[in-house]
Amino acid sequence: MLLALALVGCDDKGQSQVTPPPPPVTVSQPVKRTVTDWDEFTGRFEAIEEVQVRARVGGFIDRVAFKDGAIVKAGDLLYVIDPRPFEAVALEAEGQLADARAKGELAKRDLDRALSLVQSSAVSEQSVDQRRQALQAARAAETRAKGALRVAQLNIEFSHVTAPIAGRVSRRLVTPGNLVQGSEGGATLLTSIVSLDPIYMYFDVDEATYQRNSKLWFEGKRPSSRDTSNPVQVTLSGETKPSHDGKMDFLDNRLDDSTATLRSRAIIPNKDLSILPGQFGRVRIIGSAPYEALLIPDTAIATDQSRKIVFVVKEDNSVEARSVVLGPLDEGLRVIREGLKAEDHVIVDGLQRARVGAKVTPTMATPTGDKATGATP
Repeated sequence: MLLALALVGCDDKGQSQVTPPPPPVTVSQPVKRTVTDWDEFTGRFEAIEEVQVRARVGGFIDRVAFKDGAIVKAGDLLYVIDPRPFEAVALEAEGQLADARAKGELAKRDLDRALSLVQSSAVSEQSVDQRRQALQAARAAETRAKGALRVAQLNIEFSHVTAPIAGRVSRRLVTPGNLVQGSEGGATLLTSIVSLDPIYMYFDVDEATYQRNSKLWFEGKRPSSRDTSNPVQVTLSGETKPSHDGKMDFLDNRLDDSTATLRSRAIIPNKDLSILPGQFGRVRIIGSAPYEALLIPDTAIATDQSRKIVFVVKEDNSVEARSVVLGPLDEGLRVIREGLKAEDHVIVDGLQRARVGAKVTPTMATPTGDKATGATP
């Protein structure tokens, strides 16, 4: 029994002398490339063209010629208002015009005869003047008849309500058999149409960003969006990266008094018609001149109270904490403005195993991002 206890004591003592190896971590050097800062804002999409389709003549709806929510082209038939009353008025106007033309021809012949007879004093000058006035009155009556016929023809045309623009139509607000009022009695709203491709995006730029961009413009480091169509990138709700590209189209001429923001507008192609007016999104616009920067994965950044830090492996494989100043994201990597050098080895995997001052076993990450393989520096 004493021999067994002695052997157990020797075994425990031998195990206590074994030192565990430093924990393994994956390190990577910062990526160095030319980047451009982007300013990001929340915006709302609005249609470039929007039309409320109203009746221009009164009458009963005969037919609705579109499907609710369909895409229509300019000139497509939407509604048919009973045209028969307008056709009857047009027919009457044609008769009045023919009568006025006949009276005008008769008045011209009378004047021609009077002019030939006045030379032989067969008629008086007063008779010639009267016939000349009759011809002018006949021509005026013909002009009025033409106007009446044109109005009647326009009413026939207006009885066929067509789409004034191309876009997506809303639902029908009036069904066949209902009486609608024309423009003279408070035009009845029939439906509405909004254009979709391209589409506007309105957003508000804060005063500080506007002043910074203006300074860059004065220094020649950034073109102004007032005279240059600066590119923008749009991220829709639920997306993690930009899915649509566009360009700046408008900057307002003053800042809003209540919010100290500048109303801005971008124009976005919408070929697939996936964006609808009223939708929200995030828009990014160029916020700096191109510059050289160091970038690391966001996962390599830790938070120590109010500061951001990264863990760097020194030449003796000990861990050092570095305070860094962060910039924006660029293609999935975070820009580091201050705190790192291009030759530093930053821990990108295994942060939970690293302790400041303690040693680790670093493995260099492969260029493809495979953390399972690599070479020990």
